[in-house]
Amino acid sequence: MRNLKLLKSLRSSELQGPGSAQCLSVRADTGSLLVSSQFAITEFDPRTGQVVSEASLTADGFLPEDGSGVVVGLQDLAELQSACLATAGGDVVLFNLNTYQLECVGSVDSGLTSMSWSPDEELVILTTGQETIIMMTKDFEPITEVSIHQDDFGEGKFITVGWGKKETQFHGSEGKQAAQRKIQEVQPAAAWDDRRPRVTWRGDGQLFAVSAVCPQTGARTVRVWNREGVLQATSEPISGLEQALCWKPSGSLIASTQRHPNKHSVVFMEKNGLLHGDFTLPFSKDQAKVKDLLWNSDSTVLAVWLEDMTPGEDGQVNTYIQLWTVRNYHWYLKQSLDYGQDPQKAPVCVCWDPECPLRLHVVTRSWTSLTYDWGWTTERSPGLDDSDNASVAVIDGDKILVTTFRQCVVPPPMCSFELQLKSPVNQVTFLCRPQRTTQLAALTADGQISVYSQGWLSTVHLQVAVQDDPLALRQLLWLEDDLFVGVGSGLLPNSSTLLMLRPAQDASDMLTVRSAMEVDGVVVSMVQCSQTSTVALQLEDGQIRKLLWDCPEPSVETWRDSSGCSINFPVPCVHMALCSISREEHLLGLTDRSHLYAGDTELASNVSSFAVCNDFLLITTLSHTCRCLHLSSLTVKGLQVALASDGGQNDETLRRVERGSQIVTVVPQDTRVILQMPRGNLETVHHRALVLAQLRQWLDDLRFREAFECMRKLRINLNLIYDHNPKVFLENIKTFITQLNSINYINLFLTELREEDTTSSMYPHPQSSLVQPLPVSAQKKVDVVCDALRSAMESMDPNKFCLSILTAHVKKTVPELDIALQKVHELRESPPTAPGAVSAEEALKYLLFLVNVNDLYEHSLGTYDFDLVLMVAEKSQKDPKEYLPFLKMLKSLEPNYQHYTIDKHLKRYRKALHHLSKCGKEHFPEALKLVKEQNLYSEALHLYTANSAEYKALSCAYAEHLIQQQQAEQAGLLLWRCGEPISALQAFASSSSWRNAICVAQQIPLPPDHLALLARDLAGKLTEQRRYSEAALLLDQYAKSCQNRE
Repeated sequence: MRNLKLLKSLRSSELQGPGSAQCLSVRADTGSLLVSSQFAITEFDPRTGQVVSEASLTADGFLPEDGSGVVVGLQDLAELQSACLATAGGDVVLFNLNTYQLECVGSVDSGLTSMSWSPDEELVILTTGQETIIMMTKDFEPITEVSIHQDDFGEGKFITVGWGKKETQFHGSEGKQAAQRKIQEVQPAAAWDDRRPRVTWRGDGQLFAVSAVCPQTGARTVRVWNREGVLQATSEPISGLEQALCWKPSGSLIASTQRHPNKHSVVFMEKNGLLHGDFTLPFSKDQAKVKDLLWNSDSTVLAVWLEDMTPGEDGQVNTYIQLWTVRNYHWYLKQSLDYGQDPQKAPVCVCWDPECPLRLHVVTRSWTSLTYDWGWTTERSPGLDDSDNASVAVIDGDKILVTTFRQCVVPPPMCSFELQLKSPVNQVTFLCRPQRTTQLAALTADGQISVYSQGWLSTVHLQVAVQDDPLALRQLLWLEDDLFVGVGSGLLPNSSTLLMLRPAQDASDMLTVRSAMEVDGVVVSMVQCSQTSTVALQLEDGQIRKLLWDCPEPSVETWRDSSGCSINFPVPCVHMALCSISREEHLLGLTDRSHLYAGDTELASNVSSFAVCNDFLLITTLSHTCRCLHLSSLTVKGLQVALASDGGQNDETLRRVERGSQIVTVVPQDTRVILQMPRGNLETVHHRALVLAQLRQWLDDLRFREAFECMRKLRINLNLIYDHNPKVFLENIKTFITQLNSINYINLFLTELREEDTTSSMYPHPQSSLVQPLPVSAQKKVDVVCDALRSAMESMDPNKFCLSILTAHVKKTVPELDIALQKVHELRESPPTAPGAVSAEEALKYLLFLVNVNDLYEHSLGTYDFDLVLMVAEKSQKDPKEYLPFLKMLKSLEPNYQHYTIDKHLKRYRKALHHLSKCGKEHFPEALKLVKEQNLYSEALHLYTANSAEYKALSCAYAEHLIQQQQAEQAGLLLWRCGEPISALQAFASSSSWRNAICVAQQIPLPPDHLALLARDLAGKLTEQRRYSEAALLLDQYAKSCQNRE
């Protein structure tokens, strides 16, 4: 969706001479022009306007002195430091560019009609007056000579296997009548055709094509030859084929023109001579003739040189040069140069520059040299708010194709709407005023400015002081409703004039030059910031100037930074944009070598395109990535570092894109970035950095609905709604519920809750952002959010938010399935009467969607409500034979034993023991078994009184368990408390707890001799444990003996 924009035009009238120019060539090493006429050959430098060298062609007799001579070919030979020219008289002459001497290197008696060198300058093709082709080396040694007109098709002749007849073959949409249709006779060449052969080479120099008038039919035929002079193919008979011929440098197609009964077209042929595509010129059948077709060096632009066939009232004809490009199989007319009816201003020589693909050289009949430099640009609306439609304007002849990407993405060549004008458009500009950036103005080839605003189109006439040449006004900017600024040629070749255009005072539709400022240097680009109204200029050497236009006396000054130092680009940039970096205005520039600069600082060296929108810099790189950086949070140095880094795993500024993608536009205050692929199709991406920045803004503004829908559509984790600012979310949770106003949305939010903090893992904040601290709470995040939402919904409308309330119970870290099932049971017992309320069946069906059916069945059993259990079981896929007998058995049991059985089935052993303890003494053995199996000793002791037999039995069992666990002392205490001193004494003795053992022994009581024996045994164990002092004390007090300490 690019347009051609004129960067600069150079006009020079210093090139003068007798006669008129006939051939033109460009020296690739110096950029100077070689121009030949019927009298001389001249080397001319258009940048300085000086004649470098000149040699007469009549002095040595190469051309007649009466001016009737014709130069049929001219070519610069860089390796030989010479220029080769061929005359119609048959001479091939070398002009030495160092000595300025002429040398005849060969002559053909029959004369020459054309000369064409191969792209590698190794071979030259000469066509003679005898309709032959002479192929020679660069040293002018003949290789071969063949006739142009061959009866054979060539080596690439098509093979026919002879299957079927024409009458029986399939003819597609033409129908069966195509089989009986007679072949139409080929019409002879047009009367204005000069009958001269045309020769064109393929870009790799392996093939060349020759267009010549066939002697038998009088029509032009194209033949393709290889580098050895062997015929490869002959074109099919093409009625109305004209003289223009040019092979696309990329090698795919040969361009020519064809006149149809109802239209005039540029047609394309393959190397086998078959037609392959065409486009129609914007002229009627007999309105204009095509003098020549010229491809530029990178095959992106096709120049069509035309001339009217019918003279005007003054007997003169108009001359045009049109520049065409192709995208998505559609040909666009991007520039139209109308040279008027003055024969002195009509071009006589046109050629593209071999080194600069978008530079066109023109020499007029009056020896005026014109050099045009174009650049690719995307005309996008400069707005920064919601009122801007993100419009992009594409020039297509006398139409402007406008696409408003805020509303829809329309793939080219289609568009949102078309603006039809009266003449071809050369420039488009949008109004640089806030809230009004949807208005655009177009400068047409006839010198008019057409203004489009809010659905209506008006036209005002452009009046410039002197309109000698086409495209006299370039770099048009629309600053205010009544103010345009443009660039015109200066008084000197290396200067420019800034023209401030305002409506005339007489209230007519005329724009007049109110002020003109001479700029020392050629202005090649001009850009304005719609936010600050700053206008910046760039000169051809990279210098930057600032235009002070909103003052009584407009002026131009040097661009300076905040410290007062002048800032310039190190090299000229083809794309520019103004932006604010760390609250300081900077000018960004992108060179044709993919270097991105911020003033004189290089930011990156692999940038293919960039755009600035809402404090974000978006770039696409040659490594097929798209970066999005927040300018207000970075310095120039920070930008360098960010663009040099590869980005981490969760780097929101980086994303991969398709190879060759370039930015078309960015929708302001939105998340969409429009990219165009090399083949022309569009893709819309939502860059993560733009998405997160927009989401954070919406969440700060409490616009939960917009944030939620964006996150849902772009698959952003919904936890960010809470994690962005937990305190604000909890304080405005009712606002969140009210804005969403959707049960499904709330349920979706609840089901995506995770304990993870997405602001530190998935979506980390930019380094300069203030991260909101999480609230200090003992509760988990999921539980906090679920409880807060449930409480708010229950207070607002429990019937409406019934399903969401159930979700809040179920999605807690420990699911509250019992409470959820109880609410379902309450709905079954007392159905709500409010309109739109949820029934118990719907609620249960929803719970089954959230929870595994087996888990829900088990939890329903835990409620001991058999009606609820049956209701759950009926909604599940369970076989009734599986659960009905079990439920029937449970119903037949005593309530406490029934609860025990259910809890044991559900492995809720503590609750099972609690219910079993209420079932009576007859079930105590079963309880004791359960206690032993599940180690529920502590819980069981609390269920029985301390003096009961059950308590004693449990204590003994517990003591045995403790002894097995090597906790004999604890077992002894337990046995002592339950009245088993003998067992307690054994436990204390085994654990060397001598004090407890002596106390129990005295309580029994033991006889003195037994007590002394016990003391000696305990002392022995203590001695083994090296507890000597305790052993001595024990023996002294209870055994009445003393042992030496060892």
